[in-house]
Amino acid sequence: MPTRRPRGRPRHDDVLTPAEWRIVNFVRHGLSNATIAKRRGISLDAVKFHVANAIAKLGLADRRALRQWRGAPRDAALRRMKTLEKEEAMATQTTQLGSIGQISRSVRDIQEAEAWYGGVLGLRHLFTFGKLAFFDCGGTRLYLSAESGAAGPESILYFRVPDIAAKHAELAGRGVEFKGAPHMIHRHADGTEEWMAFFADPEGRPLALMSQVKA
Repeated sequence: MPTRRPRGRPRHDDVLTPAEWRIVNFVRHGLSNATIAKRRGISLDAVKFHVANAIAKLGLADRRALRQWRGAPRDAALRRMKTLEKEEAMATQTTQLGSIGQISRSVRDIQEAEAWYGGVLGLRHLFTFGKLAFFDCGGTRLYLSAESGAAGPESILYFRVPDIAAKHAELAGRGVEFKGAPHMIHRHADGTEEWMAFFADPEGRPLALMSQVKA
């Protein structure tokens, strides 16, 4: 007799499902459930369901603990580069901050901004993800995000580091308070992963670590 296939979705060999990982990374990026639902094009109840599932599976207390959770997907390039079990050992290694890797600016309309920054200024367009567009500025990346209301003069400084897990652990050990754990915000077509972790300077202005991890 032919073997019956079990009903329902196939089991995943990771602690979270792909859908849960996507939602968790949005949570660790600091987005609200309503914003996540809008970005993902799913219902608010679906987002709440995934968040609750992730918190329960990981044995965490609440959403705040989820933001600080340092886990990475089993197939993440970052995890293959340095396993999370080695973080304590890596925390003792002192590394220097690199050059500024990315500068953020808010804009009124992302399509208008793409046409002006790319067509008028001649900056090389890297990629667009929803209402986010990225351009190359001679090695420093310009990140544009469409925001409601008038565009402000604010900038977030993104420091490029080769190992975001090690640098996060090192700075946290020095008393730097991070908004959340390092988290993947995008995976490119070639498998390269974008990881970030946000913190603030003494005046409360936002700063970030960023790392590109190749597959």
